[in-house]
Amino acid sequence: MEIVPVKMNWLPWRSVAEFSTLATLLAAASALLGFALIADAVTEGETHSFDTALLLAFRNPADLAQPIGPAWLHVVIRDITVLGDTTILALVTLIVVGYLLIDGKRGAAAFVAISIVSGTLLSFGLKSGFERPRPDLVAHLVKVQTMSFPSGHAMMSALTYLTLGALLARTQSRRRIKAYILGVAMVLTLLIGASRVYLGVHWPTDVLAGWCAGSAWALMCWLIVLWLQRRGRIEDDTPEPASPSA
Repeated sequence: MEIVPVKMNWLPWRSVAEFSTLATLLAAASALLGFALIADAVTEGETHSFDTALLLAFRNPADLAQPIGPAWLHVVIRDITVLGDTTILALVTLIVVGYLLIDGKRGAAAFVAISIVSGTLLSFGLKSGFERPRPDLVAHLVKVQTMSFPSGHAMMSALTYLTLGALLARTQSRRRIKAYILGVAMVLTLLIGASRVYLGVHWPTDVLAGWCAGSAWALMCWLIVLWLQRRGRIEDDTPEPASPSA
């Protein structure tokens, strides 16, 4: 009697997609909860010791105007923090939108523009709502004008780079490219946020809250992209069929 091997598929495609959607939704909810907890603790003044200790850890104890590390590190950190400036993020967004339009992905281009602009308005709204002053414990190594909570650089870099990274990764079919795009987006987000504490212009909890808010927005945008792609409103990652050889 011949035994025919049976290929086991533990999870059908639909179940995998639903599990991915649920995991993303839970991650977004966790990020929102993290922001709410940090905001509550900041409002109650419970984070002062943590913020002070970590902010001072990046400064020379003998001279709080001087950050730790060699002079070249100071220059590198200043260059990194510029990647979270509004002008740079706007340029990056425009470049990505242009690329998507040239590639024929008009739905994706429109989604990028709407998600980034609305996220920027949210960031300014949160700053105006909390009105937390900037740290006055150490000297600021770059000029700042807006309020402190949440960190605009941390939130907008997470919002912009993660949203763009998730969307661009979704339009690619190769896993290596997807992983590379998302990895670069996450590293940039972390470096930009950390640079704000190093430069003395944000309390650490400002940055943590910015990461939470920006990540939550990016994850919700990811969910919307999946929903729209399943309905054909945004281009998916299905590779185009190769043209037949002559």
